[in-house]
Amino acid sequence: MNTALGAARPISVYVLAENRLVRESLVRQVRKRTAIRVVGSGWESRATFEELATTPCDVLLIDSLEMLRTFRTCFGTLNKDATGRILLLGMEHNPEHFLQAVGLGVCGYLLKDVSIAEVIEAVRATARGEGVCPPMLCRTLFDFVGQGMVSRSGISEQTGSYRSSLTLRQRQLMTLVAKGMTNKEIASNLNLSEFTVKNHIHRVMEHLHAGSRHEAVEAIRAGHFSLQQDSGTA
Repeated sequence: MNTALGAARPISVYVLAENRLVRESLVRQVRKRTAIRVVGSGWESRATFEELATTPCDVLLIDSLEMLRTFRTCFGTLNKDATGRILLLGMEHNPEHFLQAVGLGVCGYLLKDVSIAEVIEAVRATARGEGVCPPMLCRTLFDFVGQGMVSRSGISEQTGSYRSSLTLRQRQLMTLVAKGMTNKEIASNLNLSEFTVKNHIHRVMEHLHAGSRHEAVEAIRAGHFSLQQDSGTA
C-alpha cells in the first residue's frame, strides 16, 4: 500500500488525536493540500480502532506517545504497510520518549512547535519511505545504536531502563486498582474512557508478566515498580 506511490494517486492520511480541536484543525489543514487525502479521523475509542483496521492509509498521524502505545496494544506489531506509516507529532524534545517511539515503530517524530507546512512536508516524506525527526534526536538514535555496536549489553541496559518503570498515568491507574476500584470507577476518577482504562491495565499486566490485575498490584507492592503516591489526574 505504501510502496511506489503513483503520481496520480494522492497520499491517504488518517488522523488519530485525542484533542478534538487539534484533530479537527489537522484534518482541515491537511485537506487544503493537493495530492493528500484524509481518509478518516478519530480518537482513542473502540470504534476508531475498528475503523482503522479496515481503512487503508499511507500515513497515520498520531498526537501522543500514550495514543501510540494504545494503538500498538490493539494492533500488535503489524507490518507498517498494514496500518500506514506512523508519524508522531506534537512531541517534547525528550530523547527517552523519542527512543520509545522508535521502538514502537514510528517513521517520523515531530516536535510541538512545528508549523503546518512542516507537518505536510513530513507527511510527504513519510509516504516516500523516509524517516523524519529533529537533527539532535537523530543524533540520539545514532548514539544509541552505536553504543550497541560496541557492546551488545549497552543496548540491553538502556532498553531495560526504558521498560523498567511505569508511566505516570499507569502508576495513577494502578494505585486506584490497588484500592479495589472497578474500571468504571477508575475511568470516572481519571476522566478517561473505560476502554482506555482497560487498555492501560492490559499493558501493565503484560509489562509485569502478570496473569491478572491483582497479580500486577502484588508485583508492584513487592517493590518491582513504584505506585503513584498522588492518585489525582495528570
